[in-house]
Amino acid sequence: MISERRHAPVFGIVAGEASGDILGAGLIRSLRKRYPGARFVGIGGDEMVAEGFHSLVPMERLSVMGLVEVLGRLRELFSIRARLMAYLLSNPPDVVIGIDSPDFTLGVERRCRDAGILTAHYVSPSVWAWRQKRIFKIAKAVDLMLTLFPFEARFYEEHKVPVSFVGHPLADMIPMEPDTLAARRNLGLDEQAPVLAILPGSRGGEVERLGGLFLEAARWIQSRRPDLQLAIPCVNREREQQVRALVEALDVKLAVTIVRGRSREVMAAADVVLLASGTATLEAMLLKKPMVVGYRLSNLSFKIVSRMVKSPYVALPNLLAKQPLVPELLQDEATPEALGQAVLERLENTDERERLTLAFTEIHHSLRQNADEQAANAIAKLIGGKV
Repeated sequence: MISERRHAPVFGIVAGEASGDILGAGLIRSLRKRYPGARFVGIGGDEMVAEGFHSLVPMERLSVMGLVEVLGRLRELFSIRARLMAYLLSNPPDVVIGIDSPDFTLGVERRCRDAGILTAHYVSPSVWAWRQKRIFKIAKAVDLMLTLFPFEARFYEEHKVPVSFVGHPLADMIPMEPDTLAARRNLGLDEQAPVLAILPGSRGGEVERLGGLFLEAARWIQSRRPDLQLAIPCVNREREQQVRALVEALDVKLAVTIVRGRSREVMAAADVVLLASGTATLEAMLLKKPMVVGYRLSNLSFKIVSRMVKSPYVALPNLLAKQPLVPELLQDEATPEALGQAVLERLENTDERERLTLAFTEIHHSLRQNADEQAANAIAKLIGGKV
């Protein structure tokens, strides 16, 4: 049994949302190259299952957004965690790997580690930016942290938590030079006229807060640049209906191309991107697109968050560069005129576009580390003494 286990380790993996499912699938593929007979079990989605993963419960049962929704599902979530823990403790894998979803996975990792099972966490919580005391909880839960960004790894090193920077899968996936003309052809846009991509967020609350604001900014710009084409990707049917309603509510109707899905293709087609803070800023940067970041919260939420956040920036390009490469217009600063002016400047300033392209290309290279392989290497090294 021991010799068999040496050649066929068991990996416990817990992913709670679609992005984690994609990371988990890539990790499984790379680990299987090293351990052809390995078994993978825990909680994961369709991407992981397609790689031979056994999910104890459907991953969708963990995909809960918002405080009210979580409260309404607490009993089920506790039941899922109890079932998962009973399995892992009764059938100890060689390592338990939590992928993102820290509110759920870190608790699982802590209990497994206390039981003598090696643990790793893939995708750092934003502990470097706010609620920094969480680092002590993380230190007790994980034997190894895998980070997507180098500045995250430095934070863990400073706090003596074992860490490995593996790079970002998006940097591996997105080509160094986007094909802007092909994207415009595929979307039915004029290949010669400039394009502004508008991404007010993927959740209903974000679109409600930012959609109208961004459209007002687009109207301000288009009144000065009538040749400007507008394109908005929507993550699903509900967001598409929401955006169409916002466009219809404008006093002056805008000619805008609304696309379901295909957000990366819409950004690839653009000259400038106006977007909410989040992962989309990373994609826009990897596509080498000038961008303007705008965001609003309720006044109370903004006051609370402002006191908690330790980072000088919110947009990932600025965090990675450690300087303000892209404008961040937050809360009261995010007006249609201010956003519009910032977009117009980036649309018309050729020298600025070239400078940004060079800076974004350098960051892209730094993140292109073959993340799946690097993560698998780090996990293999962690369990090296066991298998």
